[in-house]
Amino acid sequence: MLKVGEKAPDFTLPSHLDRTIRLSQYRGEKNVVIAFYPLDWTPVCSGQIPGYQEILEKFGDYDTQLLAISVDSVPSHKSWAYSMGGIDFPLLSDFWPHGDTATKYFAFTEHGFSQRVIVVIDKQGIIRYIDYHDLNDEPDVNELFSALDQLQNVYGG
Repeated sequence: MLKVGEKAPDFTLPSHLDRTIRLSQYRGEKNVVIAFYPLDWTPVCSGQIPGYQEILEKFGDYDTQLLAISVDSVPSHKSWAYSMGGIDFPLLSDFWPHGDTATKYFAFTEHGFSQRVIVVIDKQGIIRYIDYHDLNDEPDVNELFSALDQLQNVYGG
């Protein structure tokens, strides 16, 4: 398991926004929230991800880039985002090698998809918060923003 205080594993993944994202591109520039989620088109994910879109500006208040990752393909992400009226933050595809990034974050399951995991990473690339969440429950955004408050107040993030 990854622990708070450890360096976040780097990754490079394609997004539904037609660009490739490398975690380390934010180092020194922005904090990062990674939201691993099981699959596009599922009930809880279909609330969680558009819920983040509704409050996307608030992440900017914390100088934070939001990234969402599942094992779905880029075409699936594009269709799903379109069906929800658009998603402006990157939906990253951990499709191939299948679940490689989720595995690095101990979020990949034996069922072939990700657990629901929220990871907060500071500007230096250090993990400051991890929440392994029940698959059937949408993570509480208040807990996430409490973690971002702590990042800002304790670590100067």
